[in-house]
Amino acid sequence: MVKRRLQRRTVLAGLATTMGLPRVAQAQDYIDLEWEDLLPKDQATLPNALRSLLPHDEDMMLSREQPASTGVRTDWNGQIVRLPGYIVPIDHNGTGVTAFILVPYVGACVHVPPPPANQLVFVTTPTPYENKGLFEAVNVIGMFGVSSVSTQLAEIGYALSADRIEPYRS
Repeated sequence: MVKRRLQRRTVLAGLATTMGLPRVAQAQDYIDLEWEDLLPKDQATLPNALRSLLPHDEDMMLSREQPASTGVRTDWNGQIVRLPGYIVPIDHNGTGVTAFILVPYVGACVHVPPPPANQLVFVTTPTPYENKGLFEAVNVIGMFGVSSVSTQLAEIGYALSADRIEPYRS
């Protein structure tokens, strides 16, 4: 009797460990990207801390000219990635967003001229995401690739088919 209980506990412990493995593996099944990773090699970007110092005057807001892109990187085409950023909504389903531009800093494409195309990602998701507004930082996880997308707000150099969108965590 004691031997049977011990065997059951061993089997249950083994199953619990096995059941936990996919979650651990799943958490590591993506490549963590930063915005600098999307730029051609040897090209620097403006650090986030300095972006808030950009002039937000009326003339700049009216010009809305997007800087030219210097190219895109194909290193992560077809890969599952995680990229942090901010949501600029494009399409909704009910109260959730289903298509949006993922931008590297608050206000991009809305309050200041948009960043170059190689600093913008067009995201689609089959499950509407209930975002909390333009100031909510998120992580988007899904299949990534180079894609030329044109919207009323900006030209976009990348696309991401989101499997998961979650509040930002480093």
